[in-house]
Amino acid sequence: MPRTRANGVDIEYEEFGDPKAAPLLLVTGLGAQMISWDDAFCEQLAARGFRVIRFDNRDSGLSTRMEAAGPPDMAAALMGEPHPAYTLDDMAADAAGLLDALGIEAAHIVGASMGGYISQLIAINHPGRVLSLTSIMSGPSRDEGVPPTPEAAAVLFAKPPSSREESIEMALAGRRAFIGSGDPFDEAFERAKATRAVQRAYYPVGTGRQLLAIIAAEPRLERLQGVRMPTLVIHGQDDILVPIENGRMVAAAVPGARLLELEGMGHDIPKRVWPRVIDAIAETARKASVPQPHA
Repeated sequence: MPRTRANGVDIEYEEFGDPKAAPLLLVTGLGAQMISWDDAFCEQLAARGFRVIRFDNRDSGLSTRMEAAGPPDMAAALMGEPHPAYTLDDMAADAAGLLDALGIEAAHIVGASMGGYISQLIAINHPGRVLSLTSIMSGPSRDEGVPPTPEAAAVLFAKPPSSREESIEMALAGRRAFIGSGDPFDEAFERAKATRAVQRAYYPVGTGRQLLAIIAAEPRLERLQGVRMPTLVIHGQDDILVPIENGRMVAAAVPGARLLELEGMGHDIPKRVWPRVIDAIAETARKASVPQPHA
């Protein structure tokens, strides 16, 4: 897969579809690699007329590992003193830098979970680079939003894995906890997916540093009121990691945003909802050609 320099870091990325089509950038979540955006999902988006680009965030996958920052001090962060090695704003600047490196002036931005936080900040900090915004199973800053349930928090703040095998088992435990009531747990599929990710890249300390960036993030809700591009918020009603109230807050903050709530969906984008999700993304993207009101 290709790699490029963006905002001072190396970014691994991959493209699907016609290079001349409307660009659509997929931003992934905490500790996840770009392959968490399923190949078939990317191909279906490309079939709808998009140049789909997925990439590894800094400190995950095959992009730059911020090793000089050292291990994250999670205990201090939970005591209210996070000392992040970088911010979510830095990660948003990475994404904007990737667009620069690819010669793309503006793109449709789609982010999931932490990727939704980053996508919101791309829209806030780099509005000229965003044609439309889709925020999936995401929310406002930690201090503004509704926290995870105790069960979800236990998964989120679990001790990092000490081996690749343990990493796979922890991934499976997380999938079991976060899946919605409308979706059966397919252990063979999830194990194969987790194994593929660990074989591609194993770097749990990077996930910890990304988590510190989330904990330390500045409030966004007021700034989201200034977002003027077409915006879609998608959220599962069974999400225990980022409860649905968070998505509702984001949708309420962005003028004219559409909120799509999906029954039985947890903190995931299960295959059964792909048609509705892809239709909604494409519909939001079409609105980008319509002039938007300015503040």
